Amino acid sequence: MSTDSLRVWVVDDDESVRWVLTRALEQAGMTPRAFERADALLAALAEDSPDVLVTDIRMPDMSGLALMERLQRERHRFPVIVVTAYSDLDSAVSAYRGGAFEYLPKPFDIDEAVELVQRAAAAGNAGVDAGEPVTGYPSIIGRAPAMQDVFRAIGRLANATMTVLITGESGTGKELVARALHDNSPRAAAPFIALNTSAIPSELLESELFGHEKGAFTGAESRRIGRFEQADGGTLFLDEIGDMSPALQTRLLRVLAEREFYRVGGQTAIKVDVRVIAATHRDLARAVADGVFREDLFHRLNVMRIQVPPLRERREDIPALLRHYLARAADELSCAPKRLSLEAERTLSAFDWPGNVRELVNACRRLTVLAPGSEIRAEDIPAEFGGQGQHGAPAADWTEGLATWAADALGAGHAGLLNDALPALERTLIRVTLQHVRGRRQDAARLLGWGRNTLTRKMRELGLD
Repeated sequence: MSTDSLRVWVVDDDESVRWVLTRALEQAGMTPRAFERADALLAALAEDSPDVLVTDIRMPDMSGLALMERLQRERHRFPVIVVTAYSDLDSAVSAYRGGAFEYLPKPFDIDEAVELVQRAAAAGNAGVDAGEPVTGYPSIIGRAPAMQDVFRAIGRLANATMTVLITGESGTGKELVARALHDNSPRAAAPFIALNTSAIPSELLESELFGHEKGAFTGAESRRIGRFEQADGGTLFLDEIGDMSPALQTRLLRVLAEREFYRVGGQTAIKVDVRVIAATHRDLARAVADGVFREDLFHRLNVMRIQVPPLRERREDIPALLRHYLARAADELSCAPKRLSLEAERTLSAFDWPGNVRELVNACRRLTVLAPGSEIRAEDIPAEFGGQGQHGAPAADWTEGLATWAADALGAGHAGLLNDALPALERTLIRVTLQHVRGRRQDAARLLGWGRNTLTRKMRELGLD
């Protein structure tokens, strides 16, 4: 939107502030309208609305914070800039929590105020459509043609309970698709049980799936109900099915064919009615050709297939996903959602996101915590997400930073440095390596110099599952 068409409303009980702002906005080619009281502005909203509102925070009839609450209740979606002479911490925090685009203490630079209005208008144009307040989080977001294919597939299967195979790269949201299939099926009222088969050592996975009887093996001190029994009548989602061992593939095939199984150490067949939805990032057809995945199990699972596209193939969805997960991160942190500048949005939209939506979600959390102010700018974006901001310069010698940290910790009287440093080092290396190989744990374990089970155990110990 050009500045010539920007409608900017100003409400402030200070006549001098109204005069200065309206003259500056007019000189910048905008169309200002000034109000002395909040009730007059609310009356005007019955007939028209601005592109940007600038409001004082302390006014005789209604405070700026109360005004913002009223605007949110009535679902007005234009950005609000709060200005005040009382620039204390409580006022600033309350303004941001109330949804202010920015908080501007008096006295302010008039050129800065005009520039802020222009940024607010740009963010408002790129933001959530009017009448769509962020009150909940839909399970899947996407308008790209590839995502529309996914939605159509879910719709076609709404009344079915057949087995489905979901394929796609790690982090694309395959579990969300599985949950949507369940929630839109006749089994929606029954349990939805999810299990990542690659996160559990193969020697424990059989018990996890089918349960065990007391005394079936060392440590089996009581009967355990497995995931198949837990999901009886509902849906069992088996993620990363391509990593399952040949022996368990055989047992799974038998359950799918006969709808019954034995607990580990059990003598009685247990019948179940379970819809199985499987997912994998691997090419199962090639795995069958290579002899590492059973062909008959592949055909049992591949009754219907849904391909979830990687994020780089649906870039038009990235802005909506960013807004959605920035709002979600703010909700988790009990703060107002941060907004993206247009340049920051373009930077993040151009990034390839090798970790897909999962990586984008983590980026939104980090930016919500680390970016200063209520607007995320391009310079706030770390290099690992395609920006030139924090951590953009390569570390010539990472041990120098470690030495500085150790010296500071010792100088502050801290003890047990290895107890802090080693888990942080392992956690960082695991996270970066998994991101590099797009979540493939077997490849990550090889690059780290560990076995697959060691990596799984470390991730569990470090809270990375």
